[in-house]
Amino acid sequence: QVQLVQSGGGLVQAGGSLGLSCAVSGTAERINDVGWYRQAPGKQREVVATVNSFGTTTYADSVKGQFTISADDAKLTVYLQMNSLKPADTAVYYCNVEVQVHDDVTWNGWGQGTQVTVSL
Repeated sequence: QVQLVQSGGGLVQAGGSLGLSCAVSGTAERINDVGWYRQAPGKQREVVATVNSFGTTTYADSVKGQFTISADDAKLTVYLQMNSLKPADTAVYYCNVEVQVHDDVTWNGWGQGTQVTVSL
């Protein structure tokens, strides 16, 4: 059974950096598509960054130049490096990953969420 396990996050002062990880547990051949999302209190979940199997990345305008998304097929782990954090970045962050299980079988799931809090 494939699952996603998130780690990282926590409390940081404004201007600081944090890294998030999302590890695929179970059997999978490779990572296809990845998205990192966040949901702040009272707001809808929004996409922060994506990367596809070709390595093409996209970022929300609010985090361009600030966040970096990456994926490591060998480790079946995806990352979100967050720099120059602002209080507006405070939210619960979720990874969404599609993996190739085998042949034509794919699996898509969400991580459990990780709290990121940025203080002044």
